[in-house]
Amino acid sequence: MGSVQFADEARRIAETFVEARRESRGLSEFPGAIPEALADAYAVQDHAIAFDGRKIGGWKVGRINPPRDGVDRLAGPIFSDSIVDAREGLEMSIFGEGFGAAEAEFLLRIRTTPPAGKTSFTEAEAADLVDAVHVGIEIASSPFQGINEYGPTVTISDYGNNNGLVIGPEIKDWRTANINAWPVTLDINGERIGAATAETMLDGPVGAVRFLLELMAARGIALEAGQWVSSGAVTGVHPVTPGDEVECGFGEGFEVKCTITAS
Repeated sequence: MGSVQFADEARRIAETFVEARRESRGLSEFPGAIPEALADAYAVQDHAIAFDGRKIGGWKVGRINPPRDGVDRLAGPIFSDSIVDAREGLEMSIFGEGFGAAEAEFLLRIRTTPPAGKTSFTEAEAADLVDAVHVGIEIASSPFQGINEYGPTVTISDYGNNNGLVIGPEIKDWRTANINAWPVTLDINGERIGAATAETMLDGPVGAVRFLLELMAARGIALEAGQWVSSGAVTGVHPVTPGDEVECGFGEGFEVKCTITAS
């Protein structure tokens, strides 16, 4: 994916982002020409993944609002070393010189690699490729302070603005629990910042998996058994700063929390 003319620029942008992440160094400006097309942005992401070299443990899905070229979602990698199980006193880092936010999300685990060559999926087929659903928190963070201000191609270029995932409790009966209707809340330092249901998220968490399956098929990337899909922010993208206490509630009694630190 991506245009031939943009290839060299894509590589430079990708390497700058990865090096800034490794050094926890902020970027006050986008490091190059802003990609015009979604395919160009994913070309940047592909270069970054290859240059980074870490193992991918999942993928975040986010919303494009309004849609770009008829596409209403985007995706980015979540690296295995940034995926942690929820526990008391858990700390999650953001880039102190960049952008940081916390998002309440449903997390769906891939059961098996999708059939080779299959490029289109129904919601039922997507659900059949999921073997577990948990609640959790996505840590959205980038060295680039303005990552959310310039549209989806900028967000895609830096891993979809992901810097970690907190895996909370499992929803054992997720197929019958109507999780799309569950009330979801996000509090920062004890103050209610966001409240919504997954019914506001296009076609919901399973729809996010369906989107990802089709996008990855188009990109030539095979999803793997055990990888997570972070479904998109239910209550919104809520900026956080080091020291903030984040607590998310899902349905009746499902909770996950963490403390934000700076890298």
